Amino acid sequence: MKGKILFALLAALLLSSSCASQFHKVMNGSDLSAKYQMAFDLFNAKKFAKAAEMFESLSLMTKGTAQDDTVQYYWALSNYNYGDFITAESNLSQFISTFPVSAFIEDAKYLRIDCLYRGTYRYQLDPLPTYKAISEMEIFLRENPDSQYRDVIEPLIDELKGRLELKAYKSAHLYYHMEDYLAAHHALKNVLRDNADNRYREDVLYYTAMSAYKLALNSIPEKQHERYLVFVDDYLNIIGEYPDTKYRKELDRIYDKVQKILKKDNTDTENGN
Repeated sequence: MKGKILFALLAALLLSSSCASQFHKVMNGSDLSAKYQMAFDLFNAKKFAKAAEMFESLSLMTKGTAQDDTVQYYWALSNYNYGDFITAESNLSQFISTFPVSAFIEDAKYLRIDCLYRGTYRYQLDPLPTYKAISEMEIFLRENPDSQYRDVIEPLIDELKGRLELKAYKSAHLYYHMEDYLAAHHALKNVLRDNADNRYREDVLYYTAMSAYKLALNSIPEKQHERYLVFVDDYLNIIGEYPDTKYRKELDRIYDKVQKILKKDNTDTENGN
């Protein structure tokens, strides 16, 4: 039994060595037909790293020929399927620029977009790749309104925009967490000024109101009245938009408290205190 296993291992090793030798022989040779055949054989066998090497080698030999766009596209596709999305995106960008009327052009544009999507980061990190991916996706949909990929791309755009909206909200909320309520109030206001449709709008409005309240609460007496009035405005904003907000009970309690404070202030003023 052990002998059979050893024999099988040796046979596999010899076969692998033979295949490697054949690969290098074709790679280093000048037989265009042999390279072309092997490149597609490797691709169809899902040996994408080797296929990419062979298509890259072929690209120099087929430049300017009828096979040029096919070789360039499958070179990119090999890198894409291998998982090297950075190289694939570079390949695809070059392909799109060089072969704008190729039969592969729509697929190439979609795959490039997918590479850009895969190169984005979670919301806490650099948003620039996310902005770039969204921009390229929107351009693609404008230029290809009837594309077969529309139903795939639109949810990706929504997901990426969601990341940016979450980043904007969390970045502003960080000031609240740090108890810098003045900065928090300004930052949260800016979130909705920049994007009124932010999907975290309810939470942003809540923390805007809470920032105003806590800022007033911690202010010197001379500034409290004015800042409590800001809270009242913010309270009315969120209650007006979200009358059934999950924050309603808490906000109502604070609002009642603030109204009593403001009423007392007005009474004191009227009495000349």
